[in-house]
Amino acid sequence: MLLIRSVLFHIAFYLVTAFWASLCVFALVLPRAVVMYFARQWGLSCTRLFTLIVGGTYEVRGKENLPSGERLILASKHMSVFETFSLVPLVDDPLFILKRELTWIPLFGWAVAKGSMIPIDRGARAKTLRSMLARAKQKMAENKRQLIIFPEGTRRLRDLKPHYKFGITHVYKALEVPCYPVALNTGLFWGRQSFILYPGKIIVEILPPIPPGLEPNEFFERISTTIEENSDRLIKEAREGNSKLPPARNI
Repeated sequence: MLLIRSVLFHIAFYLVTAFWASLCVFALVLPRAVVMYFARQWGLSCTRLFTLIVGGTYEVRGKENLPSGERLILASKHMSVFETFSLVPLVDDPLFILKRELTWIPLFGWAVAKGSMIPIDRGARAKTLRSMLARAKQKMAENKRQLIIFPEGTRRLRDLKPHYKFGITHVYKALEVPCYPVALNTGLFWGRQSFILYPGKIIVEILPPIPPGLEPNEFFERISTTIEENSDRLIKEAREGNSKLPPARNI
């Protein structure tokens, strides 16, 4: 049954993604807000598909912590594809920093361009960092956007030791806005390198903000500790009474 549900979801996920990306093509001549509306609907559609096909529930906690229409950073744990779309509907005008190669994908890349995201060349390092920070600051200042970022840089396997990158401190210092940590347990249900999906209680929790102005080391310790401790708590909560989930890894 898990295999059948997983196959059905993957098919539905790519079909729905292609559908919303196709609509974005027609919106290329319309205001950017139209594409952002489609992006939020895409995120909502995919989260509903997961709960309907795979099974289980999806809960967002702490949404009341997010102010509407304000510039901020949403710094999230990254264990699954799930948070790449489920976080989008939680803010008014999401902004992502992503690999420039993603902009080369037909339909999706065009939507990214129209959405005014920030593509980067990961190979350029210092030069890329300066340019990325300048563009992020400009875009957030112009439209009061909300930057969604994954401090670990890439998805991590569940139960694997975290590896936060210090680059998040440069973003925090340059943008001078509140940073909201996001804890989650999505990797239990749709893990990296896993085709099989598992039903259960998916929880995304937006935690109280870290105010701007902290020293880099203090901020780095606070953001990484806050995300990890709370994600561990959510993972433990989800595992209790759910025998269908894979066992914890001994890493």
